[in-house]
Amino acid sequence: MLIGVTLGRYLAARFLRMILGVFLTVFALVYTLDFVELMRRAGDAEGASAAVMAQLALFRTPAVAEQVLPFAVLFGAMAALLQLSRKLELVVARAAGISAWQFLQPGALVALGIGAFTVGVYNPVSAELKQRSTEIEAKIFARSSKAASGKDLWIRQRSIDGQAIIRAETAVEGTTTLAGVAVFTFDDAGAFTQQMQAARATLHDGYWELQDVRVQAMDQEPQSYDTYLIASTLDPSQVRQRFTPPESVPFWQLKQTIARTERAGLDATRYRLQYDVLMARPVLFLAMVLVAASVSLRFFRFGGIGKMVLGGVAAGFVLYVARQVMEGLGASGLVAAPVAAWFPAVVGSLLGTLALLHLEDG
Repeated sequence: MLIGVTLGRYLAARFLRMILGVFLTVFALVYTLDFVELMRRAGDAEGASAAVMAQLALFRTPAVAEQVLPFAVLFGAMAALLQLSRKLELVVARAAGISAWQFLQPGALVALGIGAFTVGVYNPVSAELKQRSTEIEAKIFARSSKAASGKDLWIRQRSIDGQAIIRAETAVEGTTTLAGVAVFTFDDAGAFTQQMQAARATLHDGYWELQDVRVQAMDQEPQSYDTYLIASTLDPSQVRQRFTPPESVPFWQLKQTIARTERAGLDATRYRLQYDVLMARPVLFLAMVLVAASVSLRFFRFGGIGKMVLGGVAAGFVLYVARQVMEGLGASGLVAAPVAAWFPAVVGSLLGTLALLHLEDG
């Protein structure tokens, strides 16, 4: 049975306000920490002004904050329900004959709506901003000694010129461009021939194009070039896929990316998993509301609020761990992508419903 429109709007507004409050708090915290870290890395790098670092942090933050959205829904729903209980509004609602299932309807609809919005609008925007942030990082930190983060990219290739090992400090997502590049070349016998340092390198069909290059060959003086080409047998589509994590592909482009990857004869499991994870997000948010309700409906006068909050945090953590484990199994191919994506959301919803049934209906 549905509740009245006025009460429904009131409860929905409370849920929405609390969830947004938690999310914006986390967003601001992530932005501040990232800005401080970027300023530390920037040092005296050319073009790394405070304004540019602030913009870069703003571009990077949405993708990071997207990972904590389920917790924002969980803690926001818990805060909304606890506040309603503290003000005795839930007591009045129950006295009026409204069951827990009825006053949870607005919260469930808000969770589903937020889930659909984050999938269709927020995710594409955050993915686009993340790609733009990698471009800015590549330009600013390509020649800076502070760019290295211990996660260098390594590529080995064999071509008509012999073997080559390529190390890059960063890659521009969605492209075949590397920044902060070092190339070590060897002849067919495996003997070292020369080393190249370049600000940027872009893979084309059949060759790498290096820009702002310094070449150090054996027994020769170092030489500098604006552009330098080296042969390559690597497939640009393979390199592009390797440098583009699924999280950086907007939701509306995932199906095209999956089709393009499969046409190239490559494994599209990661992209399929990301698509299913996003599709399951509204149900996951609904599960978070049900879990929050199962630990937040106790009246304040009964005490034990601290244990309830701790139980909600523990339940959210367990659900998060289960989600990460299933996604890992799905990415490795041990579990089908739809099962890995939907299992945490469906099981979380069922367990939350079971807990509410036990509390409300015995």
